[in-house]
Amino acid sequence: MIEAIRAQKDKRRHRRYGYRRIMEIFRRIGWMINHKRIYRLWRQEDFQIRKKQRKRRHSNGTSANACDQKVPEYMNHIWSYDLIEEKLQNGRKVRMLNVIDEFTREALSIDVGFKMTGYDVTEVLRYLFNVRGVPVYLRSDNGPEFINGQVKAFLAGCSVDTLYIEPGSPWENGYAESFNSKLRDELLNGELFLHIDELRYVVERWRMDYNHYRPHSSLSYMTPAEFAKLCRDVGCVRPNRPWPKQDKLCEALSQRVD
Repeated sequence: MIEAIRAQKDKRRHRRYGYRRIMEIFRRIGWMINHKRIYRLWRQEDFQIRKKQRKRRHSNGTSANACDQKVPEYMNHIWSYDLIEEKLQNGRKVRMLNVIDEFTREALSIDVGFKMTGYDVTEVLRYLFNVRGVPVYLRSDNGPEFINGQVKAFLAGCSVDTLYIEPGSPWENGYAESFNSKLRDELLNGELFLHIDELRYVVERWRMDYNHYRPHSSLSYMTPAEFAKLCRDVGCVRPNRPWPKQDKLCEALSQRVD
């Protein structure tokens, strides 16, 4: 059993998995194992994942747009998006736009580029609205890419309301911050990227694993894709809405901020 646990733990995609997630992997391949036994062997062999201790920051309250105040109730109810930075081996900074569905925890997109303007954000959202549907709300911080006039015009044309968190209060966008930390811990901190194309490929492969393979503790260890399918089966999803009229959409897309 110890060798089986070690074999699973040593897999590249499992390198930051804890004992509960490894136990779920065993169950998915047909092993019925008691979690107490896995935990005992995990502690015995010192397989614990060492995590960097972070300083606790005390919040000064939350606004009405915070994730614990405005809670997602169904699929495509509230999406959140955020930007993070990474460096290539040559030191050049790269930005990543992460978009998630807060209810299903699905990573809808991780767009990688050397820069991320309001136009780039709009293009990512336009693609997602076409293939995924239009959410009711979009939650974000007050970064210039998100309060950009072009982005606001596009969202208004699609009848999507914005939930801007209070400045300097990242905990109010908790779903996005949690996803960002997983992306860093499980992928970015353990890789060295030589080229932006390599980064795009590796990140997209990780996103697919995250959605379709990685058991999520907040979803009773279902994968986000499995939970999304369950939502569709039981009707816990926003009804499809007609896409905005082409003239209004073109007008929203054409409004550029100099």
